Amino acid sequence: MTQKPEPSLSRRHLLAIGGGSAALYLSDQTLFAQSHTGITVRDRLWLWGHPAGAHNKDWGLSEPSRITPVEAAYYMSIPNVVMVRYSGKPEMPFDQYAIPFRPLEQVVWSVVGAGGETQTEERRAVLELARKNHNFTGVQMDDFFFSEPKSGKIAALSTGELRALQKDLKSGSKPLDLWVTLYTYQLDQPIGDYLKLCDAITLWTWKAEDLDKLPANFEKTRKLIPNSRMILGCYMWDYGTHKPMPMEAMRRQAEQGLKWLRDGSIQGIIFLASCICDLNLEAVEWTRSWIHKVGDERLSVGA
Repeated sequence: MTQKPEPSLSRRHLLAIGGGSAALYLSDQTLFAQSHTGITVRDRLWLWGHPAGAHNKDWGLSEPSRITPVEAAYYMSIPNVVMVRYSGKPEMPFDQYAIPFRPLEQVVWSVVGAGGETQTEERRAVLELARKNHNFTGVQMDDFFFSEPKSGKIAALSTGELRALQKDLKSGSKPLDLWVTLYTYQLDQPIGDYLKLCDAITLWTWKAEDLDKLPANFEKTRKLIPNSRMILGCYMWDYGTHKPMPMEAMRRQAEQGLKWLRDGSIQGIIFLASCICDLNLEAVEWTRSWIHKVGDERLSVGA
């Protein structure tokens, strides 16, 4: 097997820092700090985080994963993490669990977890956590829109609850952004009023076979919400079919995302998920090498 290139921040680089590495953590400086000016591709990359082993039972993976979100971010050389609660994990309070996230550049933490699960106490705890951690910049609503309406509801929160949440997020000395998960198969649902209340839309194609429709679905999304920031979601496992992500599909979505980053159409790319990054999957290893190749490229448009 051909040896993979080292990520931009390798263990060798950390050892070269010597005794200063302890100060790196204690001072809350970013683990991924670069000596550059301007915005790079890497600055706009995110890793979708779940607790270690979150996907071990449900998605057809051949072996269990043990890697944590921060370990996966280091392995992939991705400086930003969207941390999403999965099956009630991590449990509240979140403070101790969040400590390893301090060296990351940016963290967005879910107020609506996987499966659309949310509760008032959880949302309150996440806002408090975000205000205590300097690198927390927003909150994520995962699986926010229901595939089937539940008791007449099409979303985990009402528009009124979203307005109240936005008011809380923007109050105080540290405004936070509201992110939401949107699947391309939901684009024909009556969701426009909800999306307009969000700051950033993360757009996901559930099945790899539908990625050939990504440009058209992107344009459809942009017409629906012309003013919100757009973040492209890229699966590294074909969760829609419980199978490995085909390599051509992996390349296609990553390269399309890079093109959109370069021209300013999107403000980020998220790779999903941290809890498959230690399984030696071809799509994960290709993505890791791809990030090493393009990560330090400077972007002429920043957002």
